[in-house]
Amino acid sequence: MSIPNKKVVNGWAMYDWANSVYNLVITTTFFPLYFISITNAEFGGDVVDFFGWKLKNSVLYDYALAFAYLLIAFAMPILGSIADTRGNKKNFLRFFTYLGGLSCMAFFTFTTNSSLELAVLYFVLATVGYCGGLVFYNSYLPEIAPVELRDRVSARGYSFGYIGSVLLQIIGFALVLGFDAMKLPGDLAPRITFLLVGLWWIGFAQIPFVRLPKSQPSIENHKGSIFSDGFAELKKVYAQVRRMPVLKRFLRGFFFYSMGVQTVMMVATIFGLKELKMPQTNLIACVVIIQLVAVLGAWGMARLSERYGNFRIIMLTVLLWIGICLAAYFMTTQTQFYFLAVGVGLVMGGIQSLSRSTYAKLIPETRDTASFFSYYDVTEKISIVIGLFSFGYIEHLTGDMRTSVLVLTGFFGIGLLWVFSALQKQRSLAAAEKSAAYETETI
Repeated sequence: MSIPNKKVVNGWAMYDWANSVYNLVITTTFFPLYFISITNAEFGGDVVDFFGWKLKNSVLYDYALAFAYLLIAFAMPILGSIADTRGNKKNFLRFFTYLGGLSCMAFFTFTTNSSLELAVLYFVLATVGYCGGLVFYNSYLPEIAPVELRDRVSARGYSFGYIGSVLLQIIGFALVLGFDAMKLPGDLAPRITFLLVGLWWIGFAQIPFVRLPKSQPSIENHKGSIFSDGFAELKKVYAQVRRMPVLKRFLRGFFFYSMGVQTVMMVATIFGLKELKMPQTNLIACVVIIQLVAVLGAWGMARLSERYGNFRIIMLTVLLWIGICLAAYFMTTQTQFYFLAVGVGLVMGGIQSLSRSTYAKLIPETRDTASFFSYYDVTEKISIVIGLFSFGYIEHLTGDMRTSVLVLTGFFGIGLLWVFSALQKQRSLAAAEKSAAYETETI
């Protein structure tokens, strides 16, 4: 089955190519490792002073990310609704792209002599830019792809993102090795990489800005302000979701398993650095492997979902995530970390891509796609807030990241039960519909 309008679809996927460098370089590899290294050097250990508050640098990192996601969770319902009612979806995508890209470039100024508080502010703004853009990017999926092709188109976007981010990751890795060989300052290579992230993000985003169609407003005559219209749209989406039992159950499952998925992805390198004492170069190389494997995972899961159904494959990946968390708790060697990284790569791309396409299939035919996807993104962002805060708080209490990893299995378990419930409800509704159709024919 061929994809219609490939120019638009590939243009859409290029936004994943553009912004995924933030997710890989800033939240997964270079910045967390650089953040831990710089704060250790500045404060003589892993306990930092943040506005007079003494806490571990890894805990501060978790809390800063959680705060950023909390901000975006509050803002997205209004922004998504405004984009639908005003028809200016692309303008919001452009705004958040520049906010995120410029904030990443500002990391170049972060050294041992600069303000920790200012660096955290840049980090929060970059995260808001990334998350804010995603809701408008995701909302284009139902507009550019028919229902039967949304798994493949979603997988294409994630695959573009993984490939693009890996390319920049390799460039950054080469800079680190090259600067080390030339005995240049150790902090210069990652700082240049942060500059490249912003330039890459903003530069390649110009392609979707040109190719994506202009969205049309769902409301021609606006009776209220942008805020009243926004809340009215959000209320309408919530009311529709409540009347859709399969979608409602799936979102509950998505909420809980996302707590685990996103948290693992964001703290994996810090876990390897602090718990296994792995060299930073090894961790960066390991994440490159994860991203490459994730491309296969996204496409493989999309094919499996076409044969066995989305819910079954999502349940399989959640089970695999539970196994990964249990293995991480008992992990003691770097070799084990490498093997586990391959497993993470296989399920990481699959569950993200399938979650997005499953939601796109379950929502009703509507022009309010940004509002519906803002609802989806708020669900994910709040789950990330809870997941990251729980992870950081448990480490803060126990001083042990392994205990935090173990708790994530509970989130995955609850998510698995809700996805199973969605599958059962889908089956029962299909059986009832089939029975009603048979009775009508016999009459």
